[in-house]
Amino acid sequence: MAGFALLPILVLVVLMIVLRWSAAAAGTLSAVTAAIVAVVVFQFGETPADLAGPILEAAFTAATILWIIFPALSIHEYQTRVGGTGVIGEWLSSISEDPAATALLLGWFFTMFLEGASGFGTPIAIVAPMLVALGIPASRAILVALLGHVVGVSFGAVGAPMVPLLEAAIMDERRLSLEILLLHACLGWAMTLFVVQYATGGAGDGSGAGGAMAVSGRARRLALVAAICFFGAAALIAALTGAELPTLGGALVGGALFAAWLRRGPSASTRPGPGGKAILLAGLPYVMLVLLILATRLIDPLRTAARAYRLDWTYGTGFGDVMLPFYHPGTMLFAAFLVTVVVRRSPPRLVGASMVAAARRLPQVAIALLAVLTLARFMVHGGMIDALAVAATTLFGRLWPLAVPLVGALGSFVTGSGTASNIIFANFQVAAADGVRLPHGLALAGQSVGSAIGNIMAPHNIVAGTATVGLVGREGETLSRTVPICLAYAVAAGVLLLLLQVVLP
Repeated sequence: MAGFALLPILVLVVLMIVLRWSAAAAGTLSAVTAAIVAVVVFQFGETPADLAGPILEAAFTAATILWIIFPALSIHEYQTRVGGTGVIGEWLSSISEDPAATALLLGWFFTMFLEGASGFGTPIAIVAPMLVALGIPASRAILVALLGHVVGVSFGAVGAPMVPLLEAAIMDERRLSLEILLLHACLGWAMTLFVVQYATGGAGDGSGAGGAMAVSGRARRLALVAAICFFGAAALIAALTGAELPTLGGALVGGALFAAWLRRGPSASTRPGPGGKAILLAGLPYVMLVLLILATRLIDPLRTAARAYRLDWTYGTGFGDVMLPFYHPGTMLFAAFLVTVVVRRSPPRLVGASMVAAARRLPQVAIALLAVLTLARFMVHGGMIDALAVAATTLFGRLWPLAVPLVGALGSFVTGSGTASNIIFANFQVAAADGVRLPHGLALAGQSVGSAIGNIMAPHNIVAGTATVGLVGREGETLSRTVPICLAYAVAAGVLLLLLQVVLP
């Protein structure tokens, strides 16, 4: 059964990585394969009408993702036309003249901040086109955005992925948060090296998992300091507040510490930056985005009001979904866009041109998203995910801790969401941990780390990101670079879990 359950994923990987098919084409064939396997092998669906359930769920989720991509693209097109992105580039250069430092400020701290504030692909959609506007090739900009945000996924969207983990077992929230950060800190520093490698070009193309080691000694030191600043701040915040703010606060506090350190170092810029008003106008959409998200997440009356209105639906038995339109990051993005154009008093023609340019990119993206999400929903509802997980526990036996992060990564690969992966596998991880005497905290920490890193190879995340930098149809190139990094990270996390099983009480 597990072999059949794996078949749709193998079809997707071979078509995208080996044959370099587009995500739309590969996802469509993989989705058809998943539907056939679900019906023929796993006896999915009591009636033919049940086949519509996964497709409807996929279409609904695709629409919610497109509602992030469209305003993000509108902001990017608008910022390009009014020169806002160029001003931000000048300001970053005024902090440090070192391209590696600029890459870390934008591709590590800013992406992490957006992940902590909103999640749901927002940092990729926002930062990748900004990096392109600063002169980084599109094929590398998408990698910087993907790799730069991923360790923050564990606590992204103001801690949303932690909710199913804390519901799966009786756990101390602060201890679990610190265990997750411990695993990430042991491995996540490599992501800063990758950010520098892909942003600056480094030595060689950095196409493999060892590419990040090709950066210069100076850039490597900058990357390690950036990692220390983030993880140190995130751990302190986790110890004080728990699971909601480690990514958001770690990026904010760590980024401030890193910028202060840069200004005192030999790479501090001597060139004057743009004036305060110019910086404020250039950064206005991002400032408004952060303020809106923080207000609706952390101020209880606003949070309650924003979550009061729901768009939900059900179909048949067990199918349905829900969206909170006034709580959704896409709505925040669009509101930030509107506030910016009003404050700048931009002519309607300019605003319309930006939105039209953004809308023209959406049709092909929508097809790809619908395809890969349909694949995901058939695998979940058809029982293929459960079959793969059970097969893994049988295969690994007492070495199960090695596979814990891989299971989390599988969930994110299929669903494109760390939160969804945790929902699917949290209870399974607790049950499997009991069978091999692995502490629940370590099992859930491994699940969290795996579900986070799995985002870099999730097809619909890659589709959403490539859409913002004009690489639609070339998603396989990105996937071929992120898969080995993801697998190496997950395997290393599994080894750490095995060691910690012996060390920690």
